Amino acid sequence: MSRGARGAGCYSGRVSFSELGLDSPLCRAVTELGYLEPTPVQEQLIPALLAGGDVWASAQTGSGKTAAYLLPILQKLTSGRRYTLRALVLVPTRELAAQVGEDVARYGKFLSPRPVHRVLVGGGSLDVQRLALRGGVDLIVATPGRLLDLVERNELSLRDVETFVLDEADRMLSLGFADELARVLERLPVRRQNVMLSATFGPKVQVLAKGWLIDPRGINLDGGAMPDTSAIVQRAIEVDAGKRTRLLRSLIRSEQWDRVLVFVATRQATEAVVRELEKADISARALHGDLGSTTRAGALDAFVAGDIRVLVATDLAARGLDIAALAAVVNYDLPRSPADYLHRVGRTGRAGESGVDVSFVTADSAAHFRVIEKHHRIALEREHVAGFEPVDVAAPVLDPHGGKKGLRVSKKDKLRAAAARLKR
Repeated sequence: MSRGARGAGCYSGRVSFSELGLDSPLCRAVTELGYLEPTPVQEQLIPALLAGGDVWASAQTGSGKTAAYLLPILQKLTSGRRYTLRALVLVPTRELAAQVGEDVARYGKFLSPRPVHRVLVGGGSLDVQRLALRGGVDLIVATPGRLLDLVERNELSLRDVETFVLDEADRMLSLGFADELARVLERLPVRRQNVMLSATFGPKVQVLAKGWLIDPRGINLDGGAMPDTSAIVQRAIEVDAGKRTRLLRSLIRSEQWDRVLVFVATRQATEAVVRELEKADISARALHGDLGSTTRAGALDAFVAGDIRVLVATDLAARGLDIAALAAVVNYDLPRSPADYLHRVGRTGRAGESGVDVSFVTADSAAHFRVIEKHHRIALEREHVAGFEPVDVAAPVLDPHGGKKGLRVSKKDKLRAAAARLKR
């Protein structure tokens, strides 16, 4: 979203928010937030949602799609029944739910009456959330499991939902929420407006869309493409796997990154990397799915506030995070899929600000990184950092019959084999 000097109204050199059909209180809120002109996805999605009918949209990470669906929903909620659940937003993670909930409050700041919204996620107290629903609610942002917990306990009904939003549909399916999603859809009224948003529209997402979207309008703004590389410097550094943490410490200091988001493959790795960083007096916190909701929120809040320098996270925990002025993203472990690489890169260089994305490429991950490059049609020069030059070669690859394919043997394997021969 373009940001600049704040002023009255909703002026845009191209088109204004008011020209998209938004009422004055919403225009005032986005202007106060510094949004001077709608992004391309907002230009298309806002009028489509205000007009009614089903919509699917694919757009880059950081394209402003949350505002694109929340603003028209909030406008619709200012008229009609109150304290009745009329809008439901379903998201895959607690962190994304919390952020969407915060956006509801920011965008609805000047509405009168102001819609009542609640965020329902696992990890928090079920009783507290039950009590929060007493008295009625207009909009709910939720993760599937906790929503179903409350619905099946008869604490909440979905029968009056008029607008249903499924955000990050691709991630929802990849995390195994297909069954929960089907159970939610069964409880929604037949007549409703459906909105599906996804960074990618693979076969599974397409099947899902065909199953419940009715004559939808499609908005495809190249959601599978790389973020704007003019704002993001992408780097690939070759390094031995065992030297990655020391290299990370060195880069944080030499590059003078004030805030760094580090991606690792496992929950155990987040804790291990954090321990090593703290030993070097670099403040860091872990973010992964095993942590309680309060702990995860505390880690994220501390990172956003600048109280810690490094956040070490898994893909699950970090998906959907919107952190302003993030200096760098480091792929300590490469993502499993090219699509996840896209989401990681998109954490930095947002809203027109510059950023850097660094991938650690080990001997065993080199082939996978070439697949990522091919998918996104990029070719990054491999860097070596003095003192961290790689010496390992890829580990042997076993064929289905137990034999070795090729002669790729790591230095450690060679030493183990030599030691074993000496023992004979």
